[in-house]
Amino acid sequence: MSGFDEGRVYTSETLPGEGQAEQRGGRISRAEAGLKFAEFLRNFHSTGQVQRRKYGDALLENKKYVRVDLQDLNQFDTELGRCLTEWPDEYFPVLEAAAQRVLQQFHNRDEDGQQPEFTDLQVLLYSSKRFGPNSIRELTSESVSQLVMIPGIVTAASRPRHKATLLTLMCKDCKAIKRIPCRRGFGGVMIPRNCENTQQAVAVGQEACSLDPYVVLPTRTQCVDQQTLKLQERPEDVPTGELPRIMQLLLDRRMVGTMAPGTRVTAVGIYAIVQGKQNNKKEQAKGGVAIQQPYLRVLGIEEEAEGARDLTAFTPEEEAEFKAFATQPELLKLLAKRIAPSIFGHDNIKKAVACLLFGGARKRLPDGTFRRGDINVLLIGDPSTAKSQFLKFASQTAPIAVYTSGKGSSAAGLTASVIKDNHGEFYLEGGAMVLADEGVVCIDEFDKMRPEDRVAIHEAMEQQTISIAKAGITTMLRSRTSVLAAANPPSGRYDDLKSAQENLDLQTTILSRFDLIFIVKDERTDAHDKMIANHVLKIHQNAADTQGPDPQREKEELFLKRYLKYCRTRCFPRLDAEAGQMLVANYLDMRRRISGSMVEEVQAIEVQILRRIAINSSLPTSRLVDELARTGISKANVERAIVYLVKKDDLKESHGKVKSLRLPLSQRLACVTP
Repeated sequence: MSGFDEGRVYTSETLPGEGQAEQRGGRISRAEAGLKFAEFLRNFHSTGQVQRRKYGDALLENKKYVRVDLQDLNQFDTELGRCLTEWPDEYFPVLEAAAQRVLQQFHNRDEDGQQPEFTDLQVLLYSSKRFGPNSIRELTSESVSQLVMIPGIVTAASRPRHKATLLTLMCKDCKAIKRIPCRRGFGGVMIPRNCENTQQAVAVGQEACSLDPYVVLPTRTQCVDQQTLKLQERPEDVPTGELPRIMQLLLDRRMVGTMAPGTRVTAVGIYAIVQGKQNNKKEQAKGGVAIQQPYLRVLGIEEEAEGARDLTAFTPEEEAEFKAFATQPELLKLLAKRIAPSIFGHDNIKKAVACLLFGGARKRLPDGTFRRGDINVLLIGDPSTAKSQFLKFASQTAPIAVYTSGKGSSAAGLTASVIKDNHGEFYLEGGAMVLADEGVVCIDEFDKMRPEDRVAIHEAMEQQTISIAKAGITTMLRSRTSVLAAANPPSGRYDDLKSAQENLDLQTTILSRFDLIFIVKDERTDAHDKMIANHVLKIHQNAADTQGPDPQREKEELFLKRYLKYCRTRCFPRLDAEAGQMLVANYLDMRRRISGSMVEEVQAIEVQILRRIAINSSLPTSRLVDELARTGISKANVERAIVYLVKKDDLKESHGKVKSLRLPLSQRLACVTP
C-alpha cells in the first residue's frame, strides 16, 4: 500500500550536536529548549473562568500520552514554537523527553526507592488555529522537514505493524552484543558487515570473526506499533477538472488503529521524503535514486467532530444575514428558485432537492441504533428532462458531494474494497459512499448499473453503514449520505401503456430505499414547448450579452452554499409531542384516503412514518429551527410531492384523471410534468 521500498532505504542519525544547533540560524540550543519545554508543560495555565494547569493536570490524569496545542506553545514562547515548527526533527524528541521528565517529577518514588520511568509517554500535537499549507495540493519542496497541518479524508488503512526503535544484534562468532538505534518514520538501518571486535581479536592473535556475523535478536529488540494511512483531498477542496491528490501518513504508538477509512481528519506532522521504489537497475542508472517520494510522519491526528465542521468559518455579518434570510415567508419557495435556476419548471423536484441538501436530523435510539435523517431521491423518466442537471447542481452546491455514473461504477467503487499492496498485505480502501460521509452522492444512469452492484448499496442507503468481511478484515464503515439518483425507463421513454414495474425496471428492494420518487415526463404540448423554448433562448441571450461570469449569479450560488453549510452545522431539529401527534393524524388520514379509493389497501409499515419525519425535519433545518414546529408537518409542497403510498405493480387510470402507481413497501412517488 505504501508505495515505498522500505527494505532498501537506509538512514542514519543526522541530528546536530549541541553546539551545531546554535551555529545554524541562531536557534535555541536543545538543552535550553528542553528546559523551556519542561517549564511550559509544568506551569502553563489555561485561559477562562477556572485557572488550571492545562498540561500538568493532563499528565497526572493520563500517563500514556498528552495532547499539546501549538498555539499554547506559541503563546508561551514564540521563538520556541518557531523552532518546533521549522525544525521538528530536532526539537520534537526534546519535547517528548521534557514531558517524560515532568511526569517523573510529579510522581513520588516507589516502595523500593526507585524513581518510576515513563519512557513510553507520547506527545500528540494539534493546533486550534490553522497554520502553513491548507491542503495537500499546497505542499511544496519548501515544506520538507517542516511541521504542517493537513486536512483530508482517510481512504485506506493498512494493518498495524511493528517498527524497531532499538535493534539488538549478536555476533554469531564471538557472541558480542551491539545495539543500534533506529529513527522514526520509513526506512531501516544498515547492519555492520564486520564485528566491532575483529580488530581487537586480530591484535591478540585470535581468529577474526567472519563476514556478516550479526544476527538480530527479536526478543531483545524494542519496537513500537506503526500503521500507514492514505489521505486524500476533500472533494470540496479539489478544483474542477483536477484529480484529488493523495498523501501517505505514517502513524505510530497510540495513534495506530484510531482512524478508519472514510474518516475526515486533520493531521499534524513532519513533511518528510523517502527514496521511491525503483523497479530495476536501469531506473537507478538513469538517476532514479534522486527521485524522492513525500509522506507525512504524523505527530498528531484528530477526527473532525460530527456537525462541527467549519464552525468558526462564518463571520458575524454572515450569521446575521443567514438568520434574516431564514425568517422570510415561503422560504422553501425562495430556496427552490435558487436550486438549478437554469432549469425551467420542476418546482416539486427543486423543493425535494432542497430538502435533500439540507437533510434531516439523525436520531439515536435508546438501544444504541440510529434512524437515518438523510433523504434519498430518485428521478426517473424521459430523456432530456434535466435529470442529470439536477445531479450536477447538487454535487456542486452541497458542502460534501461525490458525483458518479452508474455505468462506470462498481460495487467496490461505491462501497469499499480490500486490496493487496506491494508487500503482500491487505488494506481497506473506501469508495464513493464512504468518501461522501455526511454529504450527498449523485448517481447518474442509475438504471445502467449491474444488479449486483446496486445490491451492494442497500445497506449503505438504509442503515448508513458498510460492512466488510474480506481477507481477514472485518469492520464496519460509516456512510451517512443522501443519495440523489437519475434513471431512464428500459425503453428510453416512459410508456403509459406499460406497467410501473416494466417502466421502472428496478428491484423493489432498491426502490424501498428512496423516500421520494419522481416520474419526470415530457408532455408534448404547444404551450409547454413554447415556454421551454423561450426559457432556453433567454438563457443563451443573457449569456451572450454578459462578458465572463455573472457576478450576481456567482454571489447567489456562494450564498446558497454557505447557507447550506451553516444550517447543516448549526441546526438539529427534533420532534416534539404536538408535532408527533399531527404526524400520526396525517398518516392515518392518508391511509383512510387510500382505503376509500380504487387503490388496494396498503399494509401497515413503520417506515412510512419514519420517512415522513425525515422529509419534514429538513424543513426546519432550512429555517434554522431546532423544534419541529406545526408548520414543518403540514407543508403543502412536501404533501404534493408525496402522492400515494401504494402496493401493487401496475399503472392505470383512477377516476379518469389521477394516475396512481402501485409499488411494494409503500413508495413515495410523484408524477411530475415539467
